[in-house]
Amino acid sequence: MAITEDTYPEIGELVVATVKSTVSYGAYVTLDEYGREGLIPVSEISTTWVRNIKDHAREGQKVVLKVLRVNRQRGEVDLSLRRVTGREKAEKMLEWKKSKKAEAILKSTKEKLPTDDNTFNSIRNMILGQYDSVYETLERSIDQGEEVFTKLGLTVEWAKALTENARSKIKIKRTTLTGTIELTSPKPDGIVGIKTALLDAEKTKPKGTDVKIYAVGAPKYRLEVTASDYSDAETVLKEAVDEAISSIKAVGGEGRQID
Repeated sequence: MAITEDTYPEIGELVVATVKSTVSYGAYVTLDEYGREGLIPVSEISTTWVRNIKDHAREGQKVVLKVLRVNRQRGEVDLSLRRVTGREKAEKMLEWKKSKKAEAILKSTKEKLPTDDNTFNSIRNMILGQYDSVYETLERSIDQGEEVFTKLGLTVEWAKALTENARSKIKIKRTTLTGTIELTSPKPDGIVGIKTALLDAEKTKPKGTDVKIYAVGAPKYRLEVTASDYSDAETVLKEAVDEAISSIKAVGGEGRQID
């Protein structure tokens, strides 16, 4: 989202803000994502009685707030601290930190590849035209490579620099799942069919995932799948298992998943 002097948050939106000052009737804050001021009325500071506002909001403190009212004509934004749940706070702060890191990566790349502001903004808009956030795109490039950016229209030079920057500054958590299969073949060259089935299973991995196969002890083999999240790992594991079983059956053997 492009932020201009006319941009305001939406009612109900969660925003990150920095406490600017406290007064008897509330706390003034600066909305980090919008660059404008807002007020947390004392009644919206806490669910309990507020004896001292500074016990809940200190100058310079980062807080997650919910937007209650917006008056564009008067330039006023009323906010609530007490209506934000612990989970909402954690999720919003994580999103904000990711956004800050993504912006830092973009700017450091710009320093390596001197670019005028219009071109730089166009690059950001190309990314946001396809993805929800710059950070998400950078994460994808770590797994899928430079083509994530070249497909959006970025030059090879920018795509390579952004991908290299992302890989050096973003650490992606991985999920690993395992499954055990049993493959048998009554044919004289059955071992060849089993090896082919296992190789076929390994080839199912899409970019950003890894499939490794270990012999537990014939006829049992363990498949280990690593992906960026549980859902992807689960899908790839199922596809690898199905491919191995289908491959061995195609040459007259038998296969099944045993765990």
